[in-house]
Amino acid sequence: MSTNSPSPATFGEPWPEYNDGLTYRDSVRSPDSGLTLIEYYSLRHQSSAPSLGWLQRIENGQITVNGTVVTDPNTVLRTGTELVYHRRPWKEPYAPYLLEVLFEDDHLIALNKPSGLQVLPGGLFQQRTVLTQLQWRIKNQESLVQDRELCPVPVHRLGRGTSGILLCAKTKLAKTRLAALFADKTSAVSNNRKIDNEVNKVGKMSKIYRALASGIINEDEVVIDEPIGTVKYPGVAKGLYVASPSGKPALSKAHVLKRDVQNNLTVVQVEIQSGRPHQIRIHLSFIGHPLIGDPLYLTGGKPQCAVPETIDETFAEDGGYHRPANPVPGDCGYYLHAHQLVLCHPMTNEVIKITAPLPPVFLSHESGE
Repeated sequence: MSTNSPSPATFGEPWPEYNDGLTYRDSVRSPDSGLTLIEYYSLRHQSSAPSLGWLQRIENGQITVNGTVVTDPNTVLRTGTELVYHRRPWKEPYAPYLLEVLFEDDHLIALNKPSGLQVLPGGLFQQRTVLTQLQWRIKNQESLVQDRELCPVPVHRLGRGTSGILLCAKTKLAKTRLAALFADKTSAVSNNRKIDNEVNKVGKMSKIYRALASGIINEDEVVIDEPIGTVKYPGVAKGLYVASPSGKPALSKAHVLKRDVQNNLTVVQVEIQSGRPHQIRIHLSFIGHPLIGDPLYLTGGKPQCAVPETIDETFAEDGGYHRPANPVPGDCGYYLHAHQLVLCHPMTNEVIKITAPLPPVFLSHESGE
């Protein structure tokens, strides 16, 4: 079994003040033929901006119709019309940019992601992501620029507030095989197959996290198998993931490492046997011990506020909606760290163990072990 280097390298470029903006393309389909420009965007992209926001964007010349800037919102569209919305550059919120390399070969790279850095583009973070830093790194390695097989990309997600191991593929083939490993581990839970901790059993992968849970967990080990589904939630267009009996199967095993009675918290090691979004946050919340500092999930695996807010037709400077008043999944503040990953290398079949050093806050709470 190989392990990651004890002295990891780092890389990363400081973020520019403004990102490059974004371009969104649409082609009008027959059901939308006859709609006006403002009707089309207000109907098809309601989650991006209210009607008045889209009106501002049109009048600002941010939309082209068949390659020509159009500022008349009442322009009638026909089937096949090509539309492009140009979102202007904006200042993204603060995010760290340095990444530690925990393991790397010609096929894989495992990074130590800091809390506060988003993995893939989404929402306000379109440039300040792990993916962007990976792409910049390849561009800076001149000898690799001509290698068309290289496509560095994360193969799974970590929440923006979660730190620790993020596994990335460097080639298309590695990406395909790694994706199959993650999918097999999750499908094993869905199919109720017995899962062993050994890497060479079902799934060929073991993912272990450290977490600071609120309250004192009395049991030494807790198995949580509450399904995870989605509910409508303000500010989350595709729905918020929550504990739900009608959701998809999910399995987490939490092992107590230390009970800190004085601070009313428990240090736990969690192994996830499936990969549902925000699974550990939801599962620990479900058993009555949400993560310390979690702004979103409370006891029961539910959000603090699931009641839809009154629709606000006012809009931000760029025409989009104001940031929701309620907490959203990307908000940080909780303590969760992807600590260890053991997997069967998708190209060589060698067993690899990768460890991301514990952040200081975890070391301080575990020092009394």
